[in-house]
Amino acid sequence: MSYVLLDHPREHVALITLNRPERRNAMAFDVMIPLRETVERVSRDNDVRVIVLTGAGDGFCSGADLEDPGPLPDIDGLTLPSIARRAMEELEDVVLALRKAHQPVIGAINGPAVGGGMCLAMATDIRFAAENAIFRAAGINNGLTAAELGLSYLLPRAIGASRAFEIMLSGRDVTAAEAASIGLVSSAVPRPDLLDTAYALADRIAAYSRLGVELTKRMLWSSLDTAGLQSHLEQEGTAQLLVRLTTRNFEESIRARKDGRPPVFTD
Repeated sequence: MSYVLLDHPREHVALITLNRPERRNAMAFDVMIPLRETVERVSRDNDVRVIVLTGAGDGFCSGADLEDPGPLPDIDGLTLPSIARRAMEELEDVVLALRKAHQPVIGAINGPAVGGGMCLAMATDIRFAAENAIFRAAGINNGLTAAELGLSYLLPRAIGASRAFEIMLSGRDVTAAEAASIGLVSSAVPRPDLLDTAYALADRIAAYSRLGVELTKRMLWSSLDTAGLQSHLEQEGTAQLLVRLTTRNFEESIRARKDGRPPVFTD
Protein backbone atom coordinates (compact mmCIF):
# COMPACT_ATOMS: atom_id res chain seq x y z
CA MET A 1 0.00 0.00 0.00
CA SER A 2 1.34 3.39 -0.98
CA TYR A 3 1.38 5.98 1.76
CA VAL A 4 1.58 8.80 -0.80
CA LEU A 5 -0.93 9.10 -3.64
CA LEU A 6 -0.48 11.14 -6.80
CA ASP A 7 -3.46 12.15 -8.91
CA HIS A 8 -4.15 14.65 -11.67
CA PRO A 9 -7.72 15.80 -10.90
CA ARG A 10 -7.73 18.46 -13.60
CA GLU A 11 -5.51 19.82 -16.34
CA HIS A 12 -2.15 21.15 -15.12
CA VAL A 13 -2.89 20.30 -11.46
CA ALA A 14 -1.26 17.53 -9.42
CA LEU A 15 -2.84 16.36 -6.16
CA ILE A 16 -0.48 14.74 -3.66
CA THR A 17 -2.22 13.01 -0.75
CA LEU A 18 -0.64 11.68 2.43
CA ASN A 19 -2.35 8.31 2.66
CA ARG A 20 -1.98 6.81 6.10
CA PRO A 21 -5.26 7.94 7.65
CA GLU A 22 -5.25 5.35 10.44
CA ARG A 23 -2.15 7.13 11.82
CA ARG A 24 -3.46 10.60 10.87
CA ASN A 25 -0.71 10.70 8.23
CA ALA A 26 2.05 10.82 10.82
CA MET A 27 5.59 11.54 9.67
CA ALA A 28 6.94 8.02 9.42
CA PHE A 29 9.91 7.71 7.11
CA ASP A 30 8.00 5.45 4.74
CA VAL A 31 5.55 8.34 4.35
CA MET A 32 7.92 11.31 4.25
CA ILE A 33 10.60 9.88 1.96
CA PRO A 34 8.04 8.94 -0.72
CA LEU A 35 6.48 12.39 -0.24
CA ARG A 36 9.78 14.09 -0.99
CA GLU A 37 10.37 11.83 -3.98
CA THR A 38 6.87 12.53 -5.30
CA VAL A 39 7.25 16.30 -4.93
CA GLU A 40 10.58 16.18 -6.73
CA ARG A 41 9.12 14.05 -9.53
CA VAL A 42 6.10 16.30 -9.97
CA SER A 43 8.37 19.35 -9.94
CA ARG A 44 10.01 17.95 -13.07
CA ASP A 45 6.66 17.30 -14.78
CA ASN A 46 6.33 20.25 -17.14
CA ASP A 47 2.62 19.62 -17.66
CA VAL A 48 1.95 20.39 -13.98
CA ARG A 49 1.51 24.08 -13.19
CA VAL A 50 0.27 23.82 -9.58
CA ILE A 51 0.64 21.21 -6.83
CA VAL A 52 -2.03 20.64 -4.17
CA LEU A 53 -0.98 18.81 -0.98
CA THR A 54 -3.54 17.29 1.39
CA GLY A 55 -4.10 14.37 3.76
CA ALA A 56 -6.41 11.37 3.63
CA GLY A 57 -9.04 10.92 6.30
CA ASP A 58 -9.65 13.31 9.19
CA GLY A 59 -6.14 14.62 9.71
CA PHE A 60 -3.59 16.47 7.62
CA CYS A 61 -0.49 15.28 9.51
CA SER A 62 -0.10 14.49 13.21
CA GLY A 63 3.67 14.96 13.37
CA ALA A 64 6.23 12.38 14.40
CA ASP A 65 5.06 8.77 14.42
CA LEU A 66 6.18 7.52 17.83
CA GLU A 67 4.71 4.03 17.40
CA ASP A 68 5.85 3.05 13.92
CA PRO A 69 8.46 5.46 12.51
CA GLY A 70 9.21 3.23 9.54
CA PRO A 71 12.64 2.28 8.17
CA LEU A 72 15.36 4.89 7.87
CA PRO A 73 17.58 4.08 4.87
CA ASP A 74 21.38 4.01 4.67
CA ILE A 75 22.22 4.00 8.38
CA ASP A 76 24.34 0.83 8.61
CA GLY A 77 27.42 1.51 10.72
CA LEU A 78 26.18 4.81 12.14
CA THR A 79 26.03 5.63 15.83
CA LEU A 80 22.88 6.94 17.49
CA PRO A 81 23.80 10.64 17.17
CA SER A 82 24.51 10.20 13.46
CA ILE A 83 21.28 8.25 12.96
CA ALA A 84 19.34 11.02 14.70
CA ARG A 85 20.93 13.67 12.49
CA ARG A 86 20.27 11.60 9.37
CA ALA A 87 16.63 11.18 10.41
CA MET A 88 16.19 14.91 10.86
CA GLU A 89 17.77 15.58 7.47
CA GLU A 90 15.27 13.26 5.78
CA LEU A 91 12.41 15.32 7.21
CA GLU A 92 14.10 18.65 6.48
CA ASP A 93 14.52 17.59 2.85
CA VAL A 94 10.72 17.37 2.52
CA VAL A 95 10.39 21.03 3.54
CA LEU A 96 13.11 22.02 1.10
CA ALA A 97 11.56 20.00 -1.72
CA LEU A 98 8.26 21.85 -1.33
CA ARG A 99 10.05 25.17 -1.38
CA LYS A 100 12.23 24.28 -4.38
CA ALA A 101 9.37 22.89 -6.48
CA HIS A 102 9.02 24.76 -9.76
CA GLN A 103 5.27 25.04 -9.17
CA PRO A 104 3.39 26.81 -6.40
CA VAL A 105 2.26 24.37 -3.72
CA ILE A 106 -1.20 24.85 -2.22
CA GLY A 107 -1.75 23.18 1.13
CA ALA A 108 -5.31 21.90 1.54
CA ILE A 109 -5.20 21.39 5.31
CA ASN A 110 -8.04 18.93 5.85
CA GLY A 111 -7.66 18.38 9.59
CA PRO A 112 -5.22 18.67 12.49
CA ALA A 113 -1.69 19.76 11.57
CA VAL A 114 0.29 19.03 14.72
CA GLY A 115 4.02 19.31 15.47
CA GLY A 116 5.86 18.38 12.31
CA GLY A 117 2.51 18.44 10.53
CA MET A 118 2.23 22.15 11.24
CA CYS A 119 5.75 22.58 9.89
CA LEU A 120 4.76 20.70 6.75
CA ALA A 121 1.72 22.92 6.30
CA MET A 122 3.83 26.06 6.72
CA ALA A 123 6.25 24.82 4.04
CA THR A 124 3.53 25.12 1.39
CA ASP A 125 3.26 28.40 -0.49
CA ILE A 126 -0.48 28.96 0.02
CA ARG A 127 -2.77 27.35 2.60
CA PHE A 128 -6.51 26.76 2.86
CA ALA A 129 -7.90 25.05 5.96
CA ALA A 130 -11.01 23.01 6.52
CA GLU A 131 -13.09 24.40 9.36
CA ASN A 132 -12.20 21.38 11.52
CA ALA A 133 -8.44 21.89 11.11
CA ILE A 134 -6.25 22.92 14.02
CA PHE A 135 -2.58 23.87 14.17
CA ARG A 136 -0.29 23.16 17.10
CA ALA A 137 3.47 23.59 17.53
CA ALA A 138 3.55 20.51 19.73
CA GLY A 139 7.26 20.14 20.40
CA ILE A 140 6.99 22.42 23.42
CA ASN A 141 4.19 20.24 24.84
CA ASN A 142 6.50 17.23 24.69
CA GLY A 143 9.38 18.79 26.61
CA LEU A 144 11.28 19.65 23.44
CA THR A 145 11.55 22.86 21.45
CA ALA A 146 8.74 24.07 19.23
CA ALA A 147 11.40 25.10 16.73
CA GLU A 148 11.74 22.31 14.18
CA LEU A 149 11.66 21.79 10.43
CA GLY A 150 11.79 25.50 9.73
CA LEU A 151 8.83 26.52 11.87
CA SER A 152 10.66 29.25 13.80
CA TYR A 153 11.66 30.71 10.42
CA LEU A 154 8.39 30.29 8.52
CA LEU A 155 5.78 31.12 11.15
CA PRO A 156 7.01 34.62 12.16
CA ARG A 157 7.23 35.54 8.49
CA ALA A 158 3.65 34.42 7.94
CA ILE A 159 1.93 35.92 10.99
CA GLY A 160 4.42 38.25 12.68
CA ALA A 161 6.86 37.72 15.52
CA SER A 162 4.62 38.32 18.55
CA ARG A 163 1.91 35.89 17.45
CA ALA A 164 4.51 33.30 16.44
CA PHE A 165 6.26 33.55 19.82
CA GLU A 166 2.96 33.16 21.66
CA ILE A 167 1.77 30.18 19.61
CA MET A 168 5.09 28.35 19.71
CA LEU A 169 5.77 28.97 23.40
CA SER A 170 2.25 28.16 24.59
CA GLY A 171 1.77 24.98 22.57
CA ARG A 172 -1.92 25.83 22.27
CA ASP A 173 -4.28 24.89 19.45
CA VAL A 174 -4.95 27.44 16.73
CA THR A 175 -8.35 26.88 15.15
CA ALA A 176 -8.94 27.23 11.43
CA ALA A 177 -10.97 30.39 12.04
CA GLU A 178 -8.15 31.97 14.04
CA ALA A 179 -5.58 30.78 11.49
CA ALA A 180 -7.50 32.63 8.78
CA SER A 181 -7.86 35.77 10.89
CA ILE A 182 -4.09 36.03 11.54
CA GLY A 183 -2.90 35.06 8.07
CA LEU A 184 -1.62 31.59 8.87
CA VAL A 185 -3.99 30.37 6.12
CA SER A 186 -5.71 32.31 3.33
CA SER A 187 -9.17 31.18 4.42
CA ALA A 188 -11.09 28.54 6.36
CA VAL A 189 -13.77 26.72 4.39
CA PRO A 190 -16.26 23.89 5.02
CA ARG A 191 -14.52 20.52 4.76
CA PRO A 192 -16.48 19.41 1.64
CA ASP A 193 -15.38 22.60 -0.18
CA LEU A 194 -11.67 22.37 0.65
CA LEU A 195 -10.29 20.76 -2.50
CA ASP A 196 -12.60 22.72 -4.79
CA THR A 197 -11.33 25.92 -3.17
CA ALA A 198 -7.74 24.84 -3.79
CA TYR A 199 -8.53 23.78 -7.36
CA ALA A 200 -10.22 27.09 -8.17
CA LEU A 201 -7.06 28.97 -7.24
CA ALA A 202 -4.90 26.37 -8.99
CA ASP A 203 -6.88 26.85 -12.21
CA ARG A 204 -6.42 30.60 -12.02
CA ILE A 205 -2.67 30.31 -11.44
CA ALA A 206 -2.28 27.68 -14.18
CA ALA A 207 -3.66 30.12 -16.76
CA TYR A 208 -0.79 32.55 -16.21
CA SER A 209 2.71 32.46 -17.64
CA ARG A 210 4.66 29.43 -16.45
CA LEU A 211 7.84 31.46 -16.10
CA GLY A 212 6.03 34.39 -14.53
CA VAL A 213 4.46 32.15 -11.89
CA GLU A 214 7.67 30.31 -11.07
CA LEU A 215 9.71 33.48 -10.75
CA THR A 216 7.01 35.12 -8.64
CA LYS A 217 7.24 32.17 -6.25
CA ARG A 218 11.03 32.45 -6.24
CA MET A 219 10.94 36.21 -5.60
CA LEU A 220 8.43 35.89 -2.77
CA TRP A 221 10.66 33.36 -1.03
CA SER A 222 13.71 35.47 -1.78
CA SER A 223 12.04 38.46 -0.16
CA LEU A 224 11.72 36.46 3.05
CA ASP A 225 15.39 35.56 2.92
CA THR A 226 16.90 38.80 1.71
CA ALA A 227 19.15 40.91 3.88
CA GLY A 228 17.99 44.24 2.50
CA LEU A 229 15.68 46.08 0.13
CA GLN A 230 18.35 47.01 -2.40
CA SER A 231 19.51 43.44 -3.03
CA HIS A 232 15.92 42.28 -3.37
CA LEU A 233 15.06 45.09 -5.78
CA GLU A 234 17.92 43.92 -7.97
CA GLN A 235 16.66 40.31 -7.92
CA GLU A 236 13.11 41.39 -8.69
CA GLY A 237 14.29 43.56 -11.55
CA THR A 238 16.32 40.74 -13.07
CA ALA A 239 13.40 38.33 -12.86
CA GLN A 240 10.95 40.82 -14.36
CA LEU A 241 13.28 41.68 -17.25
CA LEU A 242 13.87 38.00 -17.94
CA VAL A 243 10.16 37.38 -18.48
CA ARG A 244 9.62 40.66 -20.37
CA LEU A 245 12.51 40.21 -22.79
CA THR A 246 12.39 36.46 -23.42
CA THR A 247 8.62 35.98 -23.90
CA ARG A 248 5.79 37.71 -25.76
CA ASN A 249 3.53 37.50 -22.73
CA PHE A 250 3.14 41.23 -22.25
CA GLU A 251 2.13 41.77 -25.86
CA GLU A 252 -0.34 38.87 -25.62
CA SER A 253 -1.93 40.36 -22.50
CA ILE A 254 -2.47 43.65 -24.32
CA ARG A 255 -4.01 41.91 -27.35
CA ALA A 256 -6.26 39.81 -25.13
CA ARG A 257 -7.47 42.86 -23.24
CA LYS A 258 -8.35 44.60 -26.51
CA ASP A 259 -10.09 41.44 -27.78
CA GLY A 260 -12.03 40.97 -24.55
CA ARG A 261 -10.67 37.46 -23.99
CA PRO A 262 -8.41 35.70 -21.48
CA PRO A 263 -4.73 35.84 -22.47
CA VAL A 264 -3.05 32.66 -23.69
CA PHE A 265 0.53 32.40 -22.48
CA THR A 266 2.64 29.84 -24.30
CA ASP A 267 5.94 29.91 -22.44
